Amino acid sequence: MTLRDVLLPLFVEVILTFALMFWMAALRGRDFKSGAVNAQDIALREPNWPADTRQVAYSFSNQFELPVLFYVLTILAYFTHHAGTLFVILAWIFVLFRVLHAYVHVTSNNVNIRGPLFGISAIVLLIMWLIFMIQVLTNTILLTGT
Repeated sequence: MTLRDVLLPLFVEVILTFALMFWMAALRGRDFKSGAVNAQDIALREPNWPADTRQVAYSFSNQFELPVLFYVLTILAYFTHHAGTLFVILAWIFVLFRVLHAYVHVTSNNVNIRGPLFGISAIVLLIMWLIFMIQVLTNTILLTGT
């Protein structure tokens, strides 16, 4: 797989993270400007933001949980030459479910939908890690696509 093939799903995840960050910043700016919050209300990370601002902020924060393991794995898989076709397919599935999870998180925030989306992305990432570990420990590559 080419560097572009391997890194493109990672780039989409990074774009998602930055989009949520800028959206959160805009909402927080709006909240300060409107007087909905003041600095003392949120100085120590108290959750005193309006609900819509908290939803986006929590979704942004969530991008530093599972995706961190995805970033590390992607870099390791590429540089150890274990990022084959199967890796890229699973990476896209992971990112798709992260985007869907973020969408639900910032819209309906329906936990009955959001939870399974998170769970699927977690399982996919676990499978990716298990495959990578097996490949490294057995010195094999599954579906290289090269």
